[in-house]
Amino acid sequence: MTTPLNRITINPAVRSGKPIVAGTRITVSDVLGYLASGMTEAEIMADFPDLSHEDILATLAFAAQREQRLFSAV
Repeated sequence: MTTPLNRITINPAVRSGKPIVAGTRITVSDVLGYLASGMTEAEIMADFPDLSHEDILATLAFAAQREQRLFSAV
């Protein structure tokens, strides 16, 4: 079964080891930046046809989980 976080991979040989959407070179940070700049999900998917709705949700889930880990250690 594919969970949202299975869609995010980290490979030191791809994009300097930044978390990326599996099967692409698009980083979680890229997607979050596009959303933060005001792009809609539809605009992002139009610019990057390899991305799906589920991929964008996975980037948000990954970022949320990372945020929780960061602040649970404080």
